Amino acid sequence: MKRRNHYDVTNRVEIARPQAVGEAVCVLLTEQYPGIELAPVQTAFKVFGRLYAGTLRGYKGCDTWYHDAQHSLDCALAFARLLQGHERSVTAEEQLGPRRAALGVISALFHDAGYIRKNSDQAGNGAEFTFTHVGRSGEFLADFLPLIGFDREAGMATQLVHFTGYELALDAIQVPDPKDRLLGFMLGTADVMAQTADRCYLEKCRDFLYSEFEICGLAGVALPGGKTPVYTSPEALLRQTPQFSEKMWAERMDGYFQSVHRYMGAHFEGRDLYSETINGHLLRVKRLIDADALDELKLKPKAIRAAE
Repeated sequence: MKRRNHYDVTNRVEIARPQAVGEAVCVLLTEQYPGIELAPVQTAFKVFGRLYAGTLRGYKGCDTWYHDAQHSLDCALAFARLLQGHERSVTAEEQLGPRRAALGVISALFHDAGYIRKNSDQAGNGAEFTFTHVGRSGEFLADFLPLIGFDREAGMATQLVHFTGYELALDAIQVPDPKDRLLGFMLGTADVMAQTADRCYLEKCRDFLYSEFEICGLAGVALPGGKTPVYTSPEALLRQTPQFSEKMWAERMDGYFQSVHRYMGAHFEGRDLYSETINGHLLRVKRLIDADALDELKLKPKAIRAAE
């Protein structure tokens, strides 16, 4: 069956639905850690659904298009798979264990919660928090984790989530335990792999990410007192995508994050469906750029729980 827009790389998990992803993640955790306490993870998925739908007290819901609910759900699933691949590949002493696994899933789920506007925020759209959203996500985790029994990890999680962003230099992230740092590498890797393996990745860059960049000042017309725009049009963003991706893989994925993406192959028992899909996207966009045929990108993505 042809892959559907709102399904994962296996075309079996509907990554637009918190319940579907939550169930898939809990199956993976139970397979890896029989007897694991799933209640904190299950609660996290329920709260996530309310946060993004705008029914969680104090929050307005998701109104960003690229950084929507589907992306974060996809990230949580990718993280759980990556983690399982790691645990299958190392000795018992090297494994991260069930508590770190649960913390990683929850952190992946809320790693972009900082884009969600609070009722007290003056911003007109969550994309205005592009340059501060990671720190805001950490603040959300610091408040939420103690409610589900992860009091002692709350402070560390505010640092852990920075492996998904650029607000702190990677060396400045204060995660001293080597296993927690490895957890951060997996979190940052899952974030990249999930979004770039999305079936509509290229169209989402053109139709959604550019719009978010316009709001925060990275694209379009320069905002008063803001940064100099990097992208002048959606097409310009697409034309820079291969170079940006190659740099990120060299410096982060295969560099600082120590190629932990290799554990995805262990999860799938040989094939890494994420990397295969990502490479396909990059080869395609390069071909379209060379042929000056970017208008051949015809998929029509839909943002999940985002304002239209």
